[in-house]
Amino acid sequence: MISDSDYAKLADGCLERAAGWLEGFDADEVDYAAPDGVVKLEFADGVQYVLNRQAAAHQMWYAAGARAWHYDYDEKTGTWRDDRDGHELFANVARTLSEKLGRAVPPPR
Repeated sequence: MISDSDYAKLADGCLERAAGWLEGFDADEVDYAAPDGVVKLEFADGVQYVLNRQAAAHQMWYAAGARAWHYDYDEKTGTWRDDRDGHELFANVARTLSEKLGRAVPPPR
């Protein structure tokens, strides 16, 4: 189990990585806002996807459309993994954006 302070650093790094990646998109295609602890992806049609930290659970939560996922940090791989099937967070973010935008979007590095 990671400490609260380690979790906070990891979660902030995750959100910063997402926000930095989103800077590369045309704002007319997908815009974003990054208030404390949250990255909101906003599309021209009004749809929003949300990535946020859940400090009490030590998880990252991602909601896209009618779906939501919860991710635990995997210290062995240094990635955030879904608590149900183990898929990686940023691969899922890229997949959901690809589906929404109708074109292939690579995950952030």
